[in-house]
Order: sequence, then structure tokens, then C-alpha cells
Amino acid sequence: MNPSQYPVLGMMSGTSLDGLDMALCLFSKEDNRWHYMVEKAETVAYPTILRSKLSRATELSGWELTRLDIDLGNFMADAVNIFLKTTTCKPLLLASHGHTVFHRPDLGITTQIGNGAVLAAKTGIRTVCDFRSMDVALGGQGAPLVPIGDQLLFGNYDFCLNLGGFCNISYNENGQRRAFDIAPCNMALNTLAEQKGAPYDADGKWARIGNRHVALWNELNQLEYYRKEGTAKSLGKEWYDSHFAPLLEKNNCSEDDKLRTVTEHIAFQIGKVLEVHAGAQVLLTGGGALNTFLVESIQKETSKQVVVPDLETVNFKEAIIFAFLGLLRRNDEINVLQSVTGARQDCSSGAVY
Repeated sequence: MNPSQYPVLGMMSGTSLDGLDMALCLFSKEDNRWHYMVEKAETVAYPTILRSKLSRATELSGWELTRLDIDLGNFMADAVNIFLKTTTCKPLLLASHGHTVFHRPDLGITTQIGNGAVLAAKTGIRTVCDFRSMDVALGGQGAPLVPIGDQLLFGNYDFCLNLGGFCNISYNENGQRRAFDIAPCNMALNTLAEQKGAPYDADGKWARIGNRHVALWNELNQLEYYRKEGTAKSLGKEWYDSHFAPLLEKNNCSEDDKLRTVTEHIAFQIGKVLEVHAGAQVLLTGGGALNTFLVESIQKETSKQVVVPDLETVNFKEAIIFAFLGLLRRNDEINVLQSVTGARQDCSSGAVY
């Protein structure tokens, strides 16, 4: 390892519950610009019982949720120790997003589990976690967190669009970074695919053979969130469960038709955002970037060039950026932007163990 490089292991668990993403990155700064290289990256699937508990975490009692926080911390620590056995590069620190259970910034509440103290104790590596709480305490949305990484690591693209459980976007406007959640994405698509017996709609094959259901299409596009002005806005599972999911559940069209309608709805909402901003290239990452029908649908809705990068970037961009956020926190540098979250000020956020 070059002495000027900072090795950091970034960890991400998304709302789609695909598993724990880990990316061991080497960061360096040259001519006042940050660069990164991925030494090793891997996704570890959740055991069935743990995945089940995570999927219903909002329904657990206080005692059960506290226990799940510790259980997830232990699972993550074990995964890190196994992951590091096959590399000679020992990270300077771990940077863990954790797994979001509650996110109601309007009430000053955000909760990510995956206990950081357990991670630090079991791995022997300094751990940065709980990246959202400081920003929420400062009156911000606590999300999205990745835009500063988009700006400093992927700034050669005009837009960074992530298709995870929700789809979110970031871009520069008048010298400031802007970002927000656009709509549900894999949270909705995977739920519908599970009703057909699969964890996800591979390549969007079922959506492709379905038909747009006009009534459902209209109801989805009329949701109040899409009329919200400004960019400091974010979505959480609570919103999805109370606003989006009921529209899918009450409609009796086929799962294929629902998948087609939701896929085109996501693309339509993304296109609306892209077309009102200047820029040419859109970097597309997250699990949804592997859904070819969704990507085709997005491209139909925008005149911008949609770029799907290499698989490593598609699958691990958020883990890479959380590694970077952890490094910025270690250096006491700003890692959350008030221009994105609506907080009273920028901050260097994250609890350190």
C-alpha cells in the first residue's frame, strides 16, 4: 500500500435487502482531487431468518429491535473478518451505513441498526456509523448522503442516478450540489416479483410482457410527493407502506401489468426530473441498472445519455461512497451537504467507535 493511500472498508445495506455490500477502497488525493481504487468488493446474502427480521423490523418491539441491532452488528462483524482474511490490505477504518428501520426526519427521527460498537469490538477496527442523525438533528432530511461522493469521486458525470430500494439523483446547479429521492424503485418492483415467486424481475422480463394499467398509472403519478417543490426531500419505508403499496394492493390487474406500470412510472418520474435540468450524461448505478427493461424505459423518457458503467461500479458505488464518507469523518471534513438535505449547515457526521 502506498503511504499516501487511505484504505477504508465501506458497508451498505439497502432497503431492497439484497444483502450486505462491502467494498475495500484505497483513496488518495492528488492536485486537490480525490481518487479511489477498489481493492476488493463482495456482497454477502443475509441468512433467511435475519432477512425476515429485517423485513419486518418496523413491527418489532423495542426489546426485539434492540436485539436485532446487536444481531446485525455481529453478522456484519463476522462478514468483515471473513472478507479480510483473503486480502493483505488492512483497512484504516470501517464505514457502515447500517440498515435503515425508521426514517421520519419531519419528526426528527432516523434509525439505522447494525451496532457500530459491536463492529469495532469484534473486528478491532475503528468504525464510523450512524451517518444520518447529526444532519436530522440540524433540521435536515438526513438523506441522500451520497451526493458529496458523487461530486468528489464521480464529478465527470452531469447526473448520478441510483436505482436502489428508492431511486435518487444528484447533480450540480449554480455551483451547489442538489439531490433528492425521486420515487420508489426496487422496493416496489421486488415486492411484485416476490408475488410471482422470484426475488426480483430479472432483466424486467415480466414487466416487458405486461401492459400499462391506465388507472393505476394515473393514481401513482398523482401522489402528492411528486408535486413537492424544492430538492430537500426524501422517502422512507413508512411513506412507501402508507402511500404507494396500498395503490398496488387494491388494484386487481395482473402482476405483470403492475410490474409494467410501476417500471414505466419510475422511468416517467425520472425523465421529468432529468428534462428540466441542463446536462448530457447520466451515470446509472444500483440494482435497477441491471434491469434492462427499466433502463430502456428511462432512456425513452429523456434526451440525456444514460450510461451504465462496469458491474463493480453498478453494484458497489454506494458502499464505495460510504467508505469515502467515513474517511471524511475521520479527517473532520464535511461529508453531508446542507444544500442537499435542507439542514441549517453542512456537517461532518457519523458516530465513531
